[in-house]
Amino acid sequence: MESLILTYTVFLPLLGVLPILFIPQKGENGKDVIRWIAFITSVIVFLVSLRIYAGFDPDNPGFQFVEHKPWIKGLGVSYFLGLDGLSFWLVLLTTFITPITIVSTWRAIENRVKEFMVAILVLETAMLGTFVALDVFLFYVFWELMLIPMYLIIGVWGGERRIYAAIKFFLYTAVGSLLMLVCIIGLVWFHYDQTGVLTFNLLDLYHTNLPRFYEIIFFAAFALAFAIKVPMFPLHTWLPDAHVEAPTAGSVILAGILLKMGTYGFLRFAMPLFPEGSMFFTPTIIALSVIGIIYGALVAMVQPDIKKLVAYSSVSHLGYCMLGLYVLTKQGVEGSILQMINHGVSTGALFLLVGVIYERRHTRLISEYGGIAKVMPIYATIFLIVTMSSIGFPTTNGFVGEFLILLGTFKANKAAAVLAATGVILGAVYMLWMVQRVFYGKVTNPKNINLPDMNLREIAYLAPLIVLIFWIGLFPNFFLSKMHKSVDAFISRVKVANTGYEAHLAQPKCVHHYTVTEGSHAPQHKINNREHGE
Repeated sequence: MESLILTYTVFLPLLGVLPILFIPQKGENGKDVIRWIAFITSVIVFLVSLRIYAGFDPDNPGFQFVEHKPWIKGLGVSYFLGLDGLSFWLVLLTTFITPITIVSTWRAIENRVKEFMVAILVLETAMLGTFVALDVFLFYVFWELMLIPMYLIIGVWGGERRIYAAIKFFLYTAVGSLLMLVCIIGLVWFHYDQTGVLTFNLLDLYHTNLPRFYEIIFFAAFALAFAIKVPMFPLHTWLPDAHVEAPTAGSVILAGILLKMGTYGFLRFAMPLFPEGSMFFTPTIIALSVIGIIYGALVAMVQPDIKKLVAYSSVSHLGYCMLGLYVLTKQGVEGSILQMINHGVSTGALFLLVGVIYERRHTRLISEYGGIAKVMPIYATIFLIVTMSSIGFPTTNGFVGEFLILLGTFKANKAAAVLAATGVILGAVYMLWMVQRVFYGKVTNPKNINLPDMNLREIAYLAPLIVLIFWIGLFPNFFLSKMHKSVDAFISRVKVANTGYEAHLAQPKCVHHYTVTEGSHAPQHKINNREHGE
């Protein structure tokens, strides 16, 4: 099983789809059977993914659990999967969030339950495949596959403006993806022209010598596709609409996992494939990240809708992720990866909590609430804990991620660090102000007087997220230790360009070894970085 662990993890959700397709969903019993099959499938996927944790070697900076088989030989396409410290926690986050999402929909989704659960499981396969694919063609297949179920989740089960939000999400993502596809073909052609080998193997493409002009153009195309997904300012406008109109489960997956595909794309593809192009755009990306941090916080502050407030907070939080990534310090990059996980946990929990109150009142307007803590004390307590996590309160996960990012940024760019730190203050302002208006004071709206507190099912699916909030906050090295070596390898590669292009040409070539490990104990095959030049 060990050698096929990634295949099992990626494709087991599709195995759960098969029985669901043949079960009639007439009556509540049929719907419950479908829900249980989807939930049990997602739990099995999570348990299988724990084998990855058990066999992962944190001292190996290379790819582990590698599966590499020819697929389309004539085009040089292969079935190539692998995982390292950069993608390790993202895979586990995906398998962890999915069953929680399914449980949260138990009574929220009553129409077309079969189709909804199929969409969720197909989406899980697409997300997992994106995080472990090491063939660029295979990555693109998973990347595009993700688009279809997410479009349906928003467009079929969303709110009143769901069609508008779904089409906007689809068009933004599709435009960026098409430009990336053109440049993937261009990159493969350059590699073929230089080596005579037609391949989409990511590790081989790392060796491709690109003229500086093309490297900048190719990076720009990849960066556009990934920046839309993050989303970075000013490409974020699809996100608030998608979040507000999506059902709770859609918002949780969108915030918890899908947005991380954008930041992961920079980590795995855009920056190491095109380090000189990345260097060229570094000042721009740092500036846009800082603007996104402050802009997202300011716009969140004036939102009348709780869900839209949380959506704009994502723009701010993911600005920190991009900032940490692009200052290229160890603390910054590790903080960025950890903050991706933190955002998935905390913002996912916030959307779940918004869904809890929406199921009771069918409104998300802050003005409709007030004094909720008096009638829903358990709900108020959990909401306050998650809020503390979101604003980066010490002992919670958010504090560790933001602290590392700001520390790493201060080492590289003091002005950016100071400006980004204002986002922490603004984040506390808009989140605590929202909490004060929703939960404290008098119960002025008679509709809120008899609201039932959280039931056992709702507490059960939020409890693991609360545990994770404090686990990461109190024991961060448990999570950081898995990425140390891979982050060092990533930085050593990309910083080749950041030392200055002309200076680099004048110096002996920097060589870094990318290691591919077949399973956890197999021999290692080292692949040197491509030499970088005009």
